[in-house]
Amino acid sequence: MTTSPPRTPAETPRPQPAADGLVSAARRNLRKSAHGLSHPSHPPVPPLAGARKRWRRLVPYVVVLALTALFLPVTLTVLTNQYGVADALAGLLAVAQTAPLLMLAHRPLQAWWIIFPADILGALVLLGYPSQPMGIWPWPPPTLICYFFVMLAVALRETRRTVISVWALTAAASLVLHLSATDRSNGTSALLPAFSAVFMVIGAVIRERGVAQRRLAEQETINEAERAQRTLLEERTRIARELHDVVAHHMSVITVQADSAPYRISGLPEQAHEEFAAIAASARESLTEMRRLLTVLRSDGTEGERAPQPGLDRVQQLVEATVRAGLPAELSLSARLPDVPQAVDLSAYRIVQEALANVLRHAPGARTRISITSDGAHLTVLVVNDRAEQPDSPLEATGTGHGLVGMRERVRLTGGTLDTGPLPDGGFRVAARLPLDPAAPPAPEDS
Repeated sequence: MTTSPPRTPAETPRPQPAADGLVSAARRNLRKSAHGLSHPSHPPVPPLAGARKRWRRLVPYVVVLALTALFLPVTLTVLTNQYGVADALAGLLAVAQTAPLLMLAHRPLQAWWIIFPADILGALVLLGYPSQPMGIWPWPPPTLICYFFVMLAVALRETRRTVISVWALTAAASLVLHLSATDRSNGTSALLPAFSAVFMVIGAVIRERGVAQRRLAEQETINEAERAQRTLLEERTRIARELHDVVAHHMSVITVQADSAPYRISGLPEQAHEEFAAIAASARESLTEMRRLLTVLRSDGTEGERAPQPGLDRVQQLVEATVRAGLPAELSLSARLPDVPQAVDLSAYRIVQEALANVLRHAPGARTRISITSDGAHLTVLVVNDRAEQPDSPLEATGTGHGLVGMRERVRLTGGTLDTGPLPDGGFRVAARLPLDPAAPPAPEDS
């Protein structure tokens, strides 16, 4: 093991002075500010570009056109008549100070980079002309007001650091011009930074509010998608549990029949005995695996789902319980239904159950009609409710549609179709068509 020689006092690193840390931080902030001033923080897309209506998308262009059409002739008139600037020079200054307003809709920072130097140049040019009794220097009234709109546009689109940097340069330019000709300066050198700060604060508040609203909308969209996905997974888990009970019943029948076949059928050869024993063993193994899977699926400890699964024979009880809850419901159940597969039987019951629950939540007191019929090949479940007649407000003002997720998943599982949607009179309709033959190909979905 080797040891390094002790450091001499000259080699020992000394703590960095606080002043050096402040200088480094200042340089870093200056670099970031310079980068913000030279690189817009937004793409060249005007505000309201994502609006659905065309007239809203055109509003920013109309505003900048109106500002340019207003300030260009006013600035030219003020420079020539009030300050005595030559027509050609006044025209150049007026164009440089107002034409970039057309860029405020999509590139306000670049517009500021043109208007700000042009305003400073205009102030320097006015120094070469005699002071007028009504002359305002260094910022004439059109220049002052026009600059406020520029600052507002910059604050609406750029980051807080860039906005502060723009205001700092504006204040510095006003101070330098005031000190260079204090006899000509008559107040606008202080007005520009003061009112610019007000406009920039207003713009920054509006921008921050818009950003917060967009982030909130995005988060709500993400949460809604997560809730829908979680609901779908929960419903699939529930269906898997119920399917276990359906399949386990048939597997148990297979096991019993395979075990009892040698005793019920006499004269079977030894090979048939072995075949029935293998069938019974495979069935028992499948049952064991399904019970193991069921233990995982029911790990939440719910006891109610261990009861026998309901079917069409319990729809009457379900409707009666709904009527007792205050919902006027009528049931029309075909008296001659064919043999309904257990999965379809359970799915039909769950669809009616969820549809009635939705009516209770969103349209309490609405008259509801339930119809269950069959044409021999398909089972049709129809639940239609009218508009709620009671003045009571619904338990849920807006629905997420998560109840329909379970219906669609069950219908998809059985190969059927589901049609849901509002009715013209304000009611709602749920129609499911479930095939009774498991081998039949699924019909195309209606919606």
